[in-house]
Amino acid sequence: MSEYKHVSVLLDECIENLNIRPDGVYVDGTLGLGGHSLEIAKRLGSGRLVCIDRDETAIARASERLAEYRNHITFVHGNFSDTVSILDSLGIGAVDGMLFDLGVSSPQLDESGRGFSYMKDAPLDMRMDASAALTARTIVNEWDENTLNRILWDYGEERYARRITAAILARRAERPIETTGELTEIIRGAMPAAALREKQHPAKRSFQAIRIAVNDELGEVERMMESAPDRLRPGGRLCVISFHSLEDRIVKNGIARRENGCTCPREAPICTCGFVRTLRSVTRKPILPGEEELERNPRARSAKLRVAERV
Repeated sequence: MSEYKHVSVLLDECIENLNIRPDGVYVDGTLGLGGHSLEIAKRLGSGRLVCIDRDETAIARASERLAEYRNHITFVHGNFSDTVSILDSLGIGAVDGMLFDLGVSSPQLDESGRGFSYMKDAPLDMRMDASAALTARTIVNEWDENTLNRILWDYGEERYARRITAAILARRAERPIETTGELTEIIRGAMPAAALREKQHPAKRSFQAIRIAVNDELGEVERMMESAPDRLRPGGRLCVISFHSLEDRIVKNGIARRENGCTCPREAPICTCGFVRTLRSVTRKPILPGEEELERNPRARSAKLRVAERV
């Protein structure tokens, strides 16, 4: 197992900004391998940590890693976008901190059966929750041309979206596209020679787009930002790590709506629109990984951490 699999992205920065109190209540909404949760749990005395993940395999692995702190932790198989309803089901009203790492975990990328990686041949799956109905195979083989083109363009920011969509439609007219290897070759074949000489793998953006569509990732981030911050106590911290511009924009705008949502004219002497400020940005710009972290974990390169505090 490679070293990066043991490294949680922006770990020190998250722990520092969560301001963990030994008697506090915290949420790790995207448990993954449990690296962030482990450092939170180490700092708890009488406090409590709620660990959520939609991937039951991740929960099983993290439970072993966190076994020493089991008395402080509640594991929940669920979606981070449902944080509020999960807290309700546990009888928890308010919490002191929330952490959401929106990236795909290294085992999900690397395990051949999950279909997340363009580097390994696997069934077209890409589901974070194996019980979900929608798979990448369905999208690639059944979604119409306009929808396919839209997700590649919008979610992957793929400038060759139309060429790739046309190539997918041509291949699936002959036979179904079954594996990540087949899809990678179709994408590669649709791209001009200049694009193939770029440092980035030609299938990276398309795979990102399809994965986002399979798991409704942007919708989940929107729903989380709409509701979860309401469950923070005054002074409680929200930490969100994103890995591409679409996620980061949602997080940034979600904080801004709660921080600067007044619609009154600037010259108005008092606010009359009814806006109540509920968050303040702790850092005006996102926190980025340092060079030392990037040497240990190249996959952290696109990570951005935004931190806000409940007022």
